[in-house]
Amino acid sequence: QLMVVDSGGGLVQPGRSLRLSCAASGGSLDWYGIGWFRQAPGKEREEVSCISHDSYSISYTDSVKGRFTISRDNTVNKVYLQMNNLKPEDTGVYYCAAYWDSFPDFCAEVKGRYNYWGQGTQVTVSS
Repeated sequence: QLMVVDSGGGLVQPGRSLRLSCAASGGSLDWYGIGWFRQAPGKEREEVSCISHDSYSISYTDSVKGRFTISRDNTVNKVYLQMNNLKPEDTGVYYCAAYWDSFPDFCAEVKGRYNYWGQGTQVTVSS
């Protein structure tokens, strides 16, 4: 049974950076597309970024374009979300999620199908 574990959150000042990691146990992420989601207090969960198993399909929500970068290293079974120039509105619990990548364009077609979720890691951006 695949399990995904997200980590790397913390408390940072506005303008600083954090790198989140999504790791797997019980299996390999090689053929899974990965999404990063966040949920702020009182708000619905939103997808922040997505990457296909082969990194050919990548997407970002508009509010993080130019600041966040998603990447993966299948040799170490991890996916990363590099978050630069963090803003207070980036605060929330961040989750990574996985789904078997069988789509021509994973990030465009996976919507709502993720079935393996991490436990979440808190990101707080505050001065």
